[in-house]
Amino acid sequence: MCPLDGEESKVAAEPGAAPGGAAATCGTGSAAAAASTRVAADPGAHAVGTTPQDPADPALGDKSDAWLLGRARELIALVQRSEKHEQQDIITRLDELLHETQRRGEPLLVAQMLRAAALSRLISASAQDHAARQLDEMLAHTRRHGATLLRADAHALRGRRLVLAGHEDAALTEIARALALLDDPPSQELGLGRRAWDRLLSTALNDCWIVLNQLGVYEVAEEVITRAHQAVRDSAGPHEITMLLMNRVKMLLGWGLRLERIGRSDEAGERFRTAASMAIAVEAPFAESLFPRKAGVAAVDQVASLASALALAAPSDAHIDRLRSLRATPLYPYDNPLLAIALARCLESVGEHEEAFRLLMEDRHHIPEEYPQPSMRIGLIHELARFADRYDLGDPRAQLADYAGALEAELWSMRESQSAALDTRREHERLSAAHGAVTQQALQDPLTGLPNRRALDERLRGFATSASSDPLAVALIDLDGFKGVNDQRSHADGDDVLRVVASTLRDSLRGDDIVARYGGDEFITLLPGATLSAAHQAMNRAVTAVDELPRHLSHGVTLSVGLVTLRAGERGEEVLSRADAAMYQAKRGGGNQIASCHEADDETETAPEGGPTSDAGQRT
Repeated sequence: MCPLDGEESKVAAEPGAAPGGAAATCGTGSAAAAASTRVAADPGAHAVGTTPQDPADPALGDKSDAWLLGRARELIALVQRSEKHEQQDIITRLDELLHETQRRGEPLLVAQMLRAAALSRLISASAQDHAARQLDEMLAHTRRHGATLLRADAHALRGRRLVLAGHEDAALTEIARALALLDDPPSQELGLGRRAWDRLLSTALNDCWIVLNQLGVYEVAEEVITRAHQAVRDSAGPHEITMLLMNRVKMLLGWGLRLERIGRSDEAGERFRTAASMAIAVEAPFAESLFPRKAGVAAVDQVASLASALALAAPSDAHIDRLRSLRATPLYPYDNPLLAIALARCLESVGEHEEAFRLLMEDRHHIPEEYPQPSMRIGLIHELARFADRYDLGDPRAQLADYAGALEAELWSMRESQSAALDTRREHERLSAAHGAVTQQALQDPLTGLPNRRALDERLRGFATSASSDPLAVALIDLDGFKGVNDQRSHADGDDVLRVVASTLRDSLRGDDIVARYGGDEFITLLPGATLSAAHQAMNRAVTAVDELPRHLSHGVTLSVGLVTLRAGERGEEVLSRADAAMYQAKRGGGNQIASCHEADDETETAPEGGPTSDAGQRT
């Protein structure tokens, strides 16, 4: 089935837009920020379905940004229903437009033209292998300029290229990247208005949908294309409406055929009938769209997927002539299996079983093993096996074996995808573990192994903003006599003292108390749920434990502690400032003691001099 690639119009109408002209798009909110769903009436504009005019005549340098993007949009619509030699000519013309936009240097304009250049190559079977350069350039360009929607679109188009190359798992990875960007995109970027932004979003989602539909991931594809429609429901022009309806028709038909293969015929019939309704509804917008068409001829007589929808919903001889005519018309090659199945069922309805079998065999011989829509390929083989078995045509066993082989190949592909997914997940877990280790290192003091200042600030901020009414005691600890250890002995001995004190503090406090090194010889402890009195007792144990350390370990250092409780609405830096003031009060009292600050009046109380306080001597 042919996915329709509608180049979206990006901004509001440019003055002078003429009904019946070709569509125009624009780049930004500057001179390029005006375009309509039809091309402006610049010299050289031409009607849909005619031969494109050489963009070198008149000079592209005289054209507006809106005209250039409108021209690109028209050429993309044209390339989808052109012969091979015509497609190459269109690609050349799009490259000329790209060179002109790169000369102008406007970021969004360049990004959209890179998309057009890449897309034209993906549509043309002979140029698909050459799209990688434009896509890589588009991805780098959009990253550099912060164009999130077009960056997501670059990933989606890379996924499409990978599907065409047979790398389905890698394609899904690209789609996952695209959808991750589109799940939470910026509300505005690069000066775009809302209407332009919505259309860029719809375009990117549609490109994601194409890959999901090709891979047969219909449930997700339905969600994505619904979102694409919602993005432009208030501003879509005839071309966008046509594109979305046609794409939805293709998806519903592929989905229905898959449901039939697993015995869910009633659900399949619902999909076919819905697709037929949409095929009828697309008639009016199609007549005003950019897609090349024959004037005065119904859309169902020109578009294979629309004709197939009517036929699959109600197979009968009424559709046979139309389907035969379309089968003889040069088509986007991916429409052929769908058209063959629809025509075969209509022939079946009038008893032409052998003719139906013959045309299915003909398409089976022409469909490559590496068909970019594996679900549709299997659908064709299944239909052939069904005819052979039901009507005893050809060699039924051979056709069933062919179908079984196709299923086995699909299962093998799924196994390879699972293996690749396992490798990807293992690598993800490895990187997550490495990232966790790096994060842990960033929040940990390398000398003591305690949480560092950054970690402490984060925890304290969490407590300060918590709605909990539980108390929190905060103690700021400074080492008495530590400078002398560094000056009179060595910094290595000083490091040893810091490690010993850190370990002693940890061992002296509860398991849920937090001890952090705040910098230098300062430590902070957070005691969740502790009142000032309870915290005083806990910190007194720590002061005593350090004071009683062997001399060769502590080198005589002791602790001065400032102790406070967090007030309602108080910020982290404010409570630490009060704890710091209390700590200096303890130092002025001779050190090796705790000074606590009452919440009621900020009066600081210092424990008795001459050593650590006892529990009985505490005042709170």
